[in-house]
Amino acid sequence: MQATHRGRVEWIDTDSAGIHHNTAIARYVESAEAALMRGLGLDAYFASAPRVRYEVDFEAPLRFGDEVTATVQVERVGTSALSLTFEVHGGPEGTAPVRVARGRYVTVHIDRATGTSSPWPDDWRAALGAAD
Repeated sequence: MQATHRGRVEWIDTDSAGIHHNTAIARYVESAEAALMRGLGLDAYFASAPRVRYEVDFEAPLRFGDEVTATVQVERVGTSALSLTFEVHGGPEGTAPVRVARGRYVTVHIDRATGTSSPWPDDWRAALGAAD
């Protein structure tokens, strides 16, 4: 299963040259991730699954006003870790989008009382496993 976020590059997403700031990619990806987890019925996911690794290959710039699409997909479900992959495409309205970034990241389920990693709940594992 995958989920997608569509939007535009806003001024706040850019540096002084009007080119996307690297943190904007993480926000677009996180919006797609939120859509994925909502689609799986895992609304409590974000409060108990911090990122422990994040890799991005930046391939092309986005500019203020460009359309942007971020897609996230489950790669692997481990005992307490979850690997996801993503691609971000974009460009000026009316043009064919190009891939501007791709990468992968890992989240880990934690016990919120102790702050330590813990296995995914069975129902979460079933939902996440169905998505990979």
